[in-house]
Amino acid sequence: MKKALFLLLLILPAISNAQFKNILKKSSETATGLLNKNGTVDIAAGLKEALNKGITEQVSKLTQVDGFYKNELVKIVMPEELSKVDKTLRKLGMGSLADDGIKTLNRAAEDAVKEATPVFVAAIKNIKIADAKTILMGNENAATTYLQQSTNKELYDKFIPIVQQSIGKVGADKIWNNIIQKYNTVPLVSKINPDLNDYVTNKALEGVFKMIAIEEKNIRTNLQSRTSTVLKKVFAMQD
Repeated sequence: MKKALFLLLLILPAISNAQFKNILKKSSETATGLLNKNGTVDIAAGLKEALNKGITEQVSKLTQVDGFYKNELVKIVMPEELSKVDKTLRKLGMGSLADDGIKTLNRAAEDAVKEATPVFVAAIKNIKIADAKTILMGNENAATTYLQQSTNKELYDKFIPIVQQSIGKVGADKIWNNIIQKYNTVPLVSKINPDLNDYVTNKALEGVFKMIAIEEKNIRTNLQSRTSTVLKKVFAMQD
């Protein structure tokens, strides 16, 4: 120990004041985002980065063509209360119309999530994580569940006008108007007028949170998914 200290004293004069300040600066920058002011690991920052990575790695898949429609985890199907519509249309030989109706709901969700991605990113950035350590030590989707519970109402309010616009953009409104009109002309059936905006909004939000949860689980269980220093430091604590 004394020998190492002696060597350090010998080389210190060779390091200029500017160089020394630069070394300190780099050391400080390395710690930024990892440590709180009291020197403890910033768990909340790690959880937010994990959630944001869920947007980057998983939710982005939903914005592609068939991102919802061909993903059985999040595919939007006929609303349960409209299952009778689906059956009736198919009995009347209009199965292709029913299929088109389902496809357009998924197309609307894909388009809406693409437009609303900044809304989700902002929600993660601004979320206040009350007990980060408890969430870190929680189950495999604890951070995603916390995000959903904390932001779902706000996200719904911001998301529904985007969904409404997307439903018109992909032509889902016209196809569903046709479906509803044809169904309502069938004798002895109860007339329907479903709120597609509300249904697609809720289902799209469910899909987003489900995909974020997938990435959270990856980060918690797969070391290779921890692609930054913050993720490595924070999630090492729960291993």
